[in-house]
Amino acid sequence: MNAPNPNIRADRPVIRQLEEAVINRIAAGEVVERPASAVKELVENALDAGARRVDVAYADGGKTLIRVTDDGCGMTAEDLPLALSRHATSKIDGSDLLDIHSFGFRGEALPSLGSVGRLTITSRAAGAEAARIAVTGGRVEPVRPAALNRGTVVELRDLFYATPARLKFLRTDQAEAQAIADVVRRLAMAEPYVSFTLRDLSGGGEGRVILRADGCQGELFDALGARLATLLGADFTENALRIEAEREGLRLTGYAALPTYSRGAAVEQFLFVNGRPVRDKLLIGALRAAYADVLSRDRHPAAVLFVSCEPERVDVNVHPAKAEVRFREPGIARGLIVSALRHALAGAGHRASSTVAGATLGAFRPEAPSTPRVYQMDRPAPSVLRAAAALQAPLGPELAEASARFVPLPEERGETPDVVNHPLGAARAQVHENYIIAQTETGMVIVDQHAAHERLVYEKLKRLRDAAPVPAQALLIPEIVDLSPSDAALLLDHAETLAGLGLVIEPFGGGAVAVRETPAILGEVDARALLRDILDELADQGSSQKLQAKIDAVLSRMACHGSVRSGRRMRVEEMNALLREMEATPLSGQCNHGRPTYVELRLADIERLFGRT
Repeated sequence: MNAPNPNIRADRPVIRQLEEAVINRIAAGEVVERPASAVKELVENALDAGARRVDVAYADGGKTLIRVTDDGCGMTAEDLPLALSRHATSKIDGSDLLDIHSFGFRGEALPSLGSVGRLTITSRAAGAEAARIAVTGGRVEPVRPAALNRGTVVELRDLFYATPARLKFLRTDQAEAQAIADVVRRLAMAEPYVSFTLRDLSGGGEGRVILRADGCQGELFDALGARLATLLGADFTENALRIEAEREGLRLTGYAALPTYSRGAAVEQFLFVNGRPVRDKLLIGALRAAYADVLSRDRHPAAVLFVSCEPERVDVNVHPAKAEVRFREPGIARGLIVSALRHALAGAGHRASSTVAGATLGAFRPEAPSTPRVYQMDRPAPSVLRAAAALQAPLGPELAEASARFVPLPEERGETPDVVNHPLGAARAQVHENYIIAQTETGMVIVDQHAAHERLVYEKLKRLRDAAPVPAQALLIPEIVDLSPSDAALLLDHAETLAGLGLVIEPFGGGAVAVRETPAILGEVDARALLRDILDELADQGSSQKLQAKIDAVLSRMACHGSVRSGRRMRVEEMNALLREMEATPLSGQCNHGRPTYVELRLADIERLFGRT
């Protein structure tokens, strides 16, 4: 016997209007998920008010105190009660919900915060007296006079005290504090001309400064670069490419790091739409696709990208937290990101990140001297050293033999030395039959010959692939794949694109699809599994790179087997030819898996290893 359904009642349920306090607490569950959500809403309000300086303070991960101080336009005593009313806002007039130029517009944040915590707002507008209003658990107190020079101070204490069940779902103080820092960091990137300060007041007193970013000056790219250097470190800006592109009214700006400056997790991916920080699957997928050919699956690119367009072309009212957006033409937005980043990466040529050299130098461990270090002030010429040695005592048998084997330098033989003014210099030696040592004007380069040639061959194969359609092989008996009608329709909508990659499909009635041809380079293909993978990617991102990725994987394997193998001895001419080809080939600074193909060491760094500073 089945148990009765608890949702089915014998009596008719009564429809009733919820109280305002309950409505605000329900809304708070959508808008304020954790202390970081409250910080986000309050800082966005400050930026919308035209603040040039925003100070954020918190205690115990924001659970007991959040205070946001700004120097914006402020509010009058008459404005304060209205600001705590639900759906009251100065950002929009309600005539067009797609014409939004501000961070906030829903008018839910302040009443939601006041319904679940102890909220106090002190504000002063130009030409008016300062005033203060407080709300505790949804109970609003009268407006009182206050003392404040300008702007607004919002103080939120005991978040979720009115809904204690929500407190059980909060994480540790350290985790919540980290989330607050991430929110402030993202908003500081969005507004490089505004000064931000983040302070932890846990334990009382002045607290400690977690983040300080002074307002930057100059043009947009200069200001953004300076702000990113403060927030992400100089390594990011040194190894990032400037991105600027436009397509059909959508504009993309920002910085994207070199593939060799990748991360083990997606911790340095910051995306903005019309200045608003977002976590959008479409944009993240486009970023991943742009680096798909230069990074392995376990590495993640680093980038700070801003997509700008007319407000009518993007819907920011998708989610109460406004973390997701919906583009009117998602394909244009995705294509803009992929093409702009790939063009920038190709334009970087053979360049690799400077952190590779830093890691290499860090791996060296100079032997501790057993005697006091002798500092050499000058660098004598080799001929001077040999003359000094000749004036000393007669050579022993070992030293005499070594002296006889001494080979003069090319310039001492009257020969012209190799030209080293190329970016990757001139080959000097090959060690362990795998690494090429080249001398440059400022130091030396160590090249992994197999990894470098593998990338060169791979790029040649891709150029051949792009010059003509991918060859396809017709199946003797077409493979019929049964799908749902909606999945079949989705696949057939992209049939022309798939045919250009060698996969030819046709409708076969109902939800069935007939696979007529498959890419010849893939050999025997499990058509059903391939179509399922493509469908999953189409459903998740709106487009699919799965077939392209499979073809590229085969090309990569061909490049690996067709490249110079480790252990092969190379002549000087071959080594120099490899270096020149690397300089002329895009993306040659990393192999097909995202690892660096060469390491550059500056002469000053090498001398520092030997204490010659």
